[in-house]
Amino acid sequence: MSIYDFKVKDINSNEVSMSKYKGKVLLIVNVASKCGFTGQYEGLENLYKKYKNEDFMILGFPSNQFSNQEPGSNEEIKEFCTLTYGVDFDMFAKIDVNGDNEIPLYSYLKKEASGILGTEAIKWNFTKFLVNKEGKVVDRFGSTTTPASIEDDIKKLLN
Repeated sequence: MSIYDFKVKDINSNEVSMSKYKGKVLLIVNVASKCGFTGQYEGLENLYKKYKNEDFMILGFPSNQFSNQEPGSNEEIKEFCTLTYGVDFDMFAKIDVNGDNEIPLYSYLKKEASGILGTEAIKWNFTKFLVNKEGKVVDRFGSTTTPASIEDDIKKLLN
């Protein structure tokens, strides 16, 4: 089993096979529009612009599981991200990252890279999973870890 075995829905509700990202370094992030960390969209977009031509992609997965901080529809989320932060990386349909309705991709990510003290549950918005070019989850970063502080980890995987 690898990350490439999963299918997800993009922000326009089209089914996307994760195998389309084979050979790319990925940063997978659960995002929200009304969170104290929402400003990280800017840092994520900066990373994406800097490395997108070097086989790097960011995948944004909106989730409303943390204090109703992503209440909008997929269309509203897309509009907010585009107009407010100029987001050009791949965005996906709103999902659950924890619980009975969590998508299988997130079950896999959490199993491959647990959080503090071995917990699997996502604690908050803007938890980040770093995936290498072979589709292996290599690290997990919490909400307070800024996109810029992950840059060296990304560069190592790109080389």
